[in-house]
Amino acid sequence: MLPGLGHSQCQAAEPAKIRERRLLYVAEPGIRNYLEYGGHGLLVFDRDHGHRFVKRIPTAGLDDDQKPLNVKGVCASAETRRIYVSTLKFLTCLDLVTEKVLWEKAYEGGCDRMALSPEGKTMYLPSLEKEHWHVVDALSGEVLKKIVTKSGAHNTIYSLDGKHAYLAGLKSPLLRVTDTKTHAVLREAGPFGNVIRPFTVNGSGSLCFVNVNDLLGFEIGDLITGKMLHRVEVQGYKKGPTKRHGCPSHGIGLTPDEKEIWLTDAHNSRLHIFDNTVMPPKQVASIELRDQPGWITFSIDGRYAYPSTGDVLEVATRKIIAGLKDEHGTDVQSEKMLEIVFQGDRPVRTGDQFGLGRARRNDR
Repeated sequence: MLPGLGHSQCQAAEPAKIRERRLLYVAEPGIRNYLEYGGHGLLVFDRDHGHRFVKRIPTAGLDDDQKPLNVKGVCASAETRRIYVSTLKFLTCLDLVTEKVLWEKAYEGGCDRMALSPEGKTMYLPSLEKEHWHVVDALSGEVLKKIVTKSGAHNTIYSLDGKHAYLAGLKSPLLRVTDTKTHAVLREAGPFGNVIRPFTVNGSGSLCFVNVNDLLGFEIGDLITGKMLHRVEVQGYKKGPTKRHGCPSHGIGLTPDEKEIWLTDAHNSRLHIFDNTVMPPKQVASIELRDQPGWITFSIDGRYAYPSTGDVLEVATRKIIAGLKDEHGTDVQSEKMLEIVFQGDRPVRTGDQFGLGRARRNDR
């Protein structure tokens, strides 16, 4: 104890803990190239203050006429302090602290929804529905390897332990699992009932939950044996025309504790919730949204659900508690968003654009 100071005074002399700030990063245009849902750039919202709009970070990703290209994916790393936005042609890397574009690169075959390794140094970047994925050095943007699956490369997930990547193509009913040390395909899960659209995996990497064409519902696969286990169809609602994707359910997520599955239903403008503590999961609730959803993800702690409609839902109560609006008061929608947690100006945790199960893993 310092001379002349009591115990309470010593405590007061210690540095105060820096408060965490929880921010939601939304990449635009995140629904095709439509600018009416929030314009262009990275829109930042303050999770701790009613998801109010904070700022717009300029991004690249322009076509030859200087018009914004469709955003295809977003991912980030707290360790490397970087956030990445993919568009039809380019991958753009920005510094999370300075908010400056570090580089932008075009890749053979274009770009789709990518995934980043837990330490932020390796990326799996799918071509735009072509035959291959690029394995990319995420710091420099240089290509390390090409993985050819001839499956219509599209959605990509990196496991939370960094050991595997999961590759889904628009032309295949099989989900490929790679070894991220060799970047070779280890095994396949499926075939599922149709070609795979959005999907998610649990924290242990043992199960996948996939949307497939023409199904209002989802299918479950065993990622170890490769077998399809269950087909789950939404009850009480019918399929019908959708604005986009041509797929009744285009969006599925596990709550981080893996107790529930949240599923999109575009035609009926709803989310359907399933109890995932039983197998097959049981439908327990439905929530009407302000527009047709085409994606869903969650806050890192699982408190909030974020469908692409811009509705903000409290998971515990299943209530809509906010709607994302930009600086002009326009309703914001995007299929490409994630949470980033800061201490002061330093990023310390990042979420994911997919609704990944985290029950058996620590947050990265």
